[in-house]
Amino acid sequence: MDLERWLDIAQGFIMEYGIKVIGAIVIWIIGSWVIKKLNKGMSKLMSKRSYDESLQKFLLNLIGWALKIILFIAILSQLGVETTSFAAILAAAGLAIGMALQGSLGNFAGGVLIMIFKPFKIGDLIEAQGELGVVKEIEIFTTKLTGLSNREIIIPNGSLSNGNIINYTTEGTRRVDLTFGVGYDSDIKKTKEVLMNVLTSHPKVLKEPAPTVNVSELADSSINFAVRPWSTADDYWDVYFGITENVKEALDAAGIEIPYPHAVEIQKDA
Repeated sequence: MDLERWLDIAQGFIMEYGIKVIGAIVIWIIGSWVIKKLNKGMSKLMSKRSYDESLQKFLLNLIGWALKIILFIAILSQLGVETTSFAAILAAAGLAIGMALQGSLGNFAGGVLIMIFKPFKIGDLIEAQGELGVVKEIEIFTTKLTGLSNREIIIPNGSLSNGNIINYTTEGTRRVDLTFGVGYDSDIKKTKEVLMNVLTSHPKVLKEPAPTVNVSELADSSINFAVRPWSTADDYWDVYFGITENVKEALDAAGIEIPYPHAVEIQKDA
């Protein structure tokens, strides 16, 4: 009798909750498919209307999370959880979680501010929070950069929106700041001529703004020249490294000394 009673209870349990569980699984499968299709449709619509790429990804991320929360509530409702009670529990939990995760809320607010004021967009080369890289993705809580050595850099949006941001792409051009020192016996006019020839002969140095060469300092062991070519943001490092190499070769060819520390050998009497 006990076995039959337990079998009846088990059968009743399966009949009552098995259907709900199966329904919840069906809702989850269909809901996930619908969310995927909606995201694709929203993405195509935004692309057709020429939405900014950064804004597209941010909105799709935000909409995706909102739809997943709705799907989660629908699944709980199918399982028999009272949604009104759940909403009250969710609100209370949300308040508690919000108090515990103030930083995350700050990051969310920072992401919204970045979307509103647009200090940068995907593809821009920026410097922020001590990091330099190309903006790869702007998410709800963080912004991802690709560093110059191909590192992935993740910066919280709260810190990013509250700190200084240098955008090297906005203006389209960058000045390359270089300093070269020559010996005090060197002719200043000749040295300036050699340095300027290096700048004007480099294919990636812009003619406008014009490059400049000026004496910047009379140092202890050298006359230092401030060499300032301009390039596009994409060509910055090509110009930086190319000019550095070409200057060394040009100064050597012109017989102009680049001072360096000399080892002094001291001989002691035997």
